[in-house]
Amino acid sequence: QVQLVESGGGLVQAGDSLRLSCAASGRTFSSYAMGWFRQAPGKEREFVAGIFPSGTWTNYADSVKGRFTISRDNAKKSVYLQMNNLKPEDTAVYSCAARNPTHAQYDYWGQGTQVTVSS
Repeated sequence: QVQLVESGGGLVQAGDSLRLSCAASGRTFSSYAMGWFRQAPGKEREFVAGIFPSGTWTNYADSVKGRFTISRDNAKKSVYLQMNNLKPEDTAVYSCAARNPTHAQYDYWGQGTQVTVSS
């Protein structure tokens, strides 16, 4: 069982940066792949970024490549999303999720943190 709690959201202006954090509980955090997702009002949830358990492999949605960076600290049981050059279209609720690497779908989800980017 993994519980996830996000933090770091807020209201910023276009071009600003934010760093989201996701703190996990449970003894097996380092064995899970982690991901960040977002959901804007009236839209479906979409994948933003993912990272392997070891942190050696990451992938990103095309819309955030070159602007967002996902990282993790297994000793701190945390995953991060550094977001630079934010745009109004990045406005959404951002959630982190944990996935057993053998599973196709994510198994555990956090409640989310709101990110609002004004123009």
